Amino acid sequence: MSLQMENAKALYLRGIRDGEVEEVLNNYMGDTYTQHSTGVKEGKAGFQAFFEDFFQRNPQRDIQIVRTLEDGPYVFVHVYQNLNEGEAQWVTADVFKANKEGRIIEHWDVIDAYAKSDVDPIFGDCTITDEEHTEDHKNTIRLFLTEVMQNHHFDRFDDYVSQDLFQHDASLGKTREDWKTYLQDYQVTYDFVFKTLGQGNYVVTYSQVFIDAVAYACFDIFRLANGQIVEHYTNKEVVPDRL
Repeated sequence: MSLQMENAKALYLRGIRDGEVEEVLNNYMGDTYTQHSTGVKEGKAGFQAFFEDFFQRNPQRDIQIVRTLEDGPYVFVHVYQNLNEGEAQWVTADVFKANKEGRIIEHWDVIDAYAKSDVDPIFGDCTITDEEHTEDHKNTIRLFLTEVMQNHHFDRFDDYVSQDLFQHDASLGKTREDWKTYLQDYQVTYDFVFKTLGQGNYVVTYSQVFIDAVAYACFDIFRLANGQIVEHYTNKEVVPDRL
């Protein structure tokens, strides 16, 4: 495990789960920390202030890192949070950027409610394989997002998405055809893709997405096999109005 991955995991588990904020600030973060998370003030002081209040409101914290990947200086973590014995349950998708020493210096996230139905929105296999095909898989997803999600060439959808798709977002339906229908019925447009990260058979994208003209920050987690998307998770939240 790389040092940047160790530090990202420690930030969550030692810092947020165990409440050891000073340990995080002194050992896992760099000298500066740029925060893109809604409601958290800038810098290391903003991180500390937010979580000191968070700990008071949530004394019982079951936090599980379900899947991870890293790409260059970036680390992605997909996290389940159960607060106060089920009072609140969240799925968080986070991207951390590390400096050359592996310390965390920047952070983006999207937080979504954990809503289990006949499919689970986060739990599932997370084995990384085919690392030699990372760039091919990233390029496949870039083309999928450009051709289908941005330019709405839905005749190409089946080229990118497997008939055997396993869909973890219940709102998108169960099958490949359900997902395609949803995209058209709800006028889904991927306005801008901020980041595309990959490791082996997994690719993660962070985008601004319009659904019926409402802007969302959205993480998509794709698993690929034989050049197609075979599994898909999402995390999204409404983009707040700018003050």
